[in-house]
Amino acid sequence: MSLDLATTRRIAKLARIGLNDQELEAAQAELGGILGWIEILNEVDVEGVPPMVGTDMASLRQREDVVTDGDRAADILSNAPDRVGPFFTVPKVVE
Repeated sequence: MSLDLATTRRIAKLARIGLNDQELEAAQAELGGILGWIEILNEVDVEGVPPMVGTDMASLRQREDVVTDGDRAADILSNAPDRVGPFFTVPKVVE
């Protein structure tokens, strides 16, 4: 399938791509090549091939929601350069 210059210009406008005439001709050739590959894919026999699993056909794998590192505040705060009670202390950044 080949595209004419007017169709290529319209595609570039819809895609918000500013092209001059020389770039428009190059884009026309590239888009024609892409459409050629799509035409080749349409010739592939997919009869009997099951569809791939999409997001609507599969359920997400889920893991059990358990706490594995709770009650470790003292260990975590032991790495802090400065702290006040159970909180990290940082320098003031807003005046």
